Amino acid sequence: MTNRVLLNNVDHADLRVIARHGPEFGDGVNQALVFPNEFEDLQREYPIFFRRDADGAFQAVVLLGFDRDENLFLDGRGWNARYVPAAQQRGPFSIALQPQRAGGAPEAMIHIDLDHPRVSRTEGEPLFLPAGGNAPYLQHVSRLLGVIYDGLEVGRPFFEALDGLGLIEAIEVEAKLADGREYVIPDLFTVSEARLADLGGADLERLHRSGALRAAYAQRSSMANISRLIDAKSVRQAAFA
Repeated sequence: MTNRVLLNNVDHADLRVIARHGPEFGDGVNQALVFPNEFEDLQREYPIFFRRDADGAFQAVVLLGFDRDENLFLDGRGWNARYVPAAQQRGPFSIALQPQRAGGAPEAMIHIDLDHPRVSRTEGEPLFLPAGGNAPYLQHVSRLLGVIYDGLEVGRPFFEALDGLGLIEAIEVEAKLADGREYVIPDLFTVSEARLADLGGADLERLHRSGALRAAYAQRSSMANISRLIDAKSVRQAAFA
């Protein structure tokens, strides 16, 4: 259950949001939803894969750990990476279309879940300035929600373009740790390197112009981060041995 309301500087003038990361804020997950317009930032840190959602449609995720509820990027200092996925940063905020008077087009407005564990009146980042304007943190949130909103818009055509050209293939991710422990993560998909290399002509040009080609290469590049994730898991295992 949520207690989502339209954010405003009158009713919520004294609200603060705890910006740090931890399991208590929903960050203890081994996969996180991401969007194609984030791939260039994500591919420097995480392995990116595709999954099918409950309706069978593709969506993108980053792999954060191997065990259930394991995020190897979380430590005592918070989220240890140069870029945190937008969906994990957004915390209690969301965008909803607000009907306008006189039949105008609906406007995207920021809403906040007042029951979210990040919401506080005693600690965290203020949302509004004393005079009522948006504080820097809320300006950051607005940009962040824009990333998510745009990501939802581009996601479906991105996956339809790749799938229509036969560029998405199933992959079974295997990881073997230094102590001999092995993990196999099923139900993941990736961009086919061979099929992508064979692409040419109008299909290649269309992917390039849409931006999907760049995102596809970023996804392929990101898979090198699996070895980094294995190393992080081995270090954590050794620390608790």
